[in-house]
Amino acid sequence: MDLLALTDFNLVARHGGFGRAARATGRPKATLSRRVAELEAALGLRLLERGVNSLKLTEEGRALHQRTWALLAEVDETVAAIVSGGETPQGRLRISAPLLFSHAALGKLAAGFAVKYPQVRLEVTTDDRPVDMVEEGYDLVIRVNPDPDESLVGRIFLRDRLVVVAHPALQRPADQSVVAAVVRGTADRSERWELTTPAGKASIAIEAVLRLSSHFMVRDAVRLGAGAARLPVSMVIGDLADGSLVAWGDVDGPDVALWVLYPSRRLLSARVSAFLNYLREAFPDGTAEELANFISNR
Repeated sequence: MDLLALTDFNLVARHGGFGRAARATGRPKATLSRRVAELEAALGLRLLERGVNSLKLTEEGRALHQRTWALLAEVDETVAAIVSGGETPQGRLRISAPLLFSHAALGKLAAGFAVKYPQVRLEVTTDDRPVDMVEEGYDLVIRVNPDPDESLVGRIFLRDRLVVVAHPALQRPADQSVVAAVVRGTADRSERWELTTPAGKASIAIEAVLRLSSHFMVRDAVRLGAGAARLPVSMVIGDLADGSLVAWGDVDGPDVALWVLYPSRRLLSARVSAFLNYLREAFPDGTAEELANFISNR
């Protein structure tokens, strides 16, 4: 197989068209088109569906792209490392991370990483949806309690837990009274919260009086006494310590686990390995208290 033709095919696939690939790489559009046509002829397969104003991968083209672009990138990185005299982290590193972790900690993490590894061009996007790492060109993704994915490997680097908190003036009901609640998002239609307290299990009936789109907005509302809320303990450790909020109990259910995931490849690029090591250094114990300290230490 012609590796140059395969490389050009992956360029076109990643950029979504011959023109875009040509503009991004400086390669002639005609050369890219010819190389892809030669690859299709050699394989006896149509890899691209060419429309008047659009281009998309065929099923075979998508499979070939998914299975070869990362390997070709590793070859390029290995050659660059040998030429530069070592495994110095360099190049673009694309990361997708969830909204809460991004707003709370990732700005500080990214800045520290950029200072330590100035040859890496770090790009971070915030997204709570499951992303396709291959199709969207991410090197790493950070996710909360992700579903199993055989194409990805990774590890838990932080654990948190949800706790029900309220302003001290809002009394926890001793009977079946309904409590005003501040909830995140419109999808949460809970009518009761199940808790674990020092005295045992408890159940609280709630009515959502505020629906807000971020945990930070929810915390601000609870601090002002708008109602009780379920929040990650890392966000409220300081409030609980100074008495501005009180805890009613831990939310029943699994811990909040933050995973860092990457494609299941035998070789990791130097920049990916560097970021994984940086996470280990930032959160060696991986506890909610450690995350709270990291956020609060300016």
